[in-house]
Amino acid sequence: MIDKIFYKKMLSKSFSIPVRVNYWDGDSEQYGEGTPEVTITFKEAVPIKELMRNASIALGEAYMDGRIQIDGSIQKLVKAAYESAESFFYNSKLKRFLPKQSHSEKHSKTDVQSHYDLGNDFYRLWLDPSMTYSCAYFENDNDTLEQAQLNKVHHIIKKLDPQPGKKLLDIGCGWGTLMLTAAKEYDLDVSGITLSEEQYLFVQKRIKEEGLEKRAHIYLEDYRELKKGPFDYITSVGMFEHVGKENLGAYFQTVSNYLSDDGVALIHGITRQQGGAFNGWINQYIFPGGYIPGMTENLQHIIDAGMQIFDMETLRRHYQRTLETWDKNFHDHLDVISEKTDEKFIRMWDLYLQACAASFESGNIDCIQYLISKGPSGRTLPKTRSYIYK
Repeated sequence: MIDKIFYKKMLSKSFSIPVRVNYWDGDSEQYGEGTPEVTITFKEAVPIKELMRNASIALGEAYMDGRIQIDGSIQKLVKAAYESAESFFYNSKLKRFLPKQSHSEKHSKTDVQSHYDLGNDFYRLWLDPSMTYSCAYFENDNDTLEQAQLNKVHHIIKKLDPQPGKKLLDIGCGWGTLMLTAAKEYDLDVSGITLSEEQYLFVQKRIKEEGLEKRAHIYLEDYRELKKGPFDYITSVGMFEHVGKENLGAYFQTVSNYLSDDGVALIHGITRQQGGAFNGWINQYIFPGGYIPGMTENLQHIIDAGMQIFDMETLRRHYQRTLETWDKNFHDHLDVISEKTDEKFIRMWDLYLQACAASFESGNIDCIQYLISKGPSGRTLPKTRSYIYK
């Protein structure tokens, strides 16, 4: 009885859409007026003590284990929870516990490999052929994911106003599409750095296959330990979300240290306009050590590192569509994925992809590109943005 009272109080104002909740004892409640758009079924009660420790972790685990069933769109449900000011997402009493984090070089390597070294075959099923695992850039509504990822790569490189023969460093280079495009199509001498052995071997193979040994280099090491430089340009896509709140200042200082005088960097990453935040479930199961910094937090670190902002661009809607496309691809290949994984893994990844899409759709998180320079803002760049779109 106490459990039911607690649940009803927690869920009664947690959604901006009408939701039906079926409880473990056969009782049902509807929260919100109108025809329910999503139905949540609790096959058993999640202990109150677990919800009080961290509701995000407790409910996420219950869904992974099949103790909670969701009929309808997970994305719509999570979006509705973010849109309600009285949602359990915003209740500080329901997030007293967060997984312990460490961002030493040893732990950073373990964190990266736990996610990115699940195997290239797994990611190949739902990413585009370029294996780009970050926000795409949809210039046109009918762009495919592959085209949008190529759009993103060129959009980033063009913002640097690259001059042939100069040097570019890609921090957290992923599967190498950006760095190799910069080498082949913009005539740059490129270096990429990653902690993922799967990515390192993949990029190394691509360099050899495409005959780029003299102009492209890949390093398997912590970005803080690279003994190269200076570089005229630096790119870093989806990287600062992994360094940890306590290391953000050092991350931007490292970018500054690697840049030549008047060098230019394009830093692209998930940012919260409302301020930095953790998500307990994602930290526990998807991205160990993850932290989404606030926009003003990043700006202060950029300034403290002796750099200045030349331009900023938000890509929130682009990331929402990217995630929706990834989740569709994921579902399209469930027969293959289920042969090598179990139901818990599938539910975990589906929840991750849809919940993140909802987070972008609701404005809970954003994706921002920071175009920064070492020294006065954009001293070596054209005065207007028109050069980016030529």
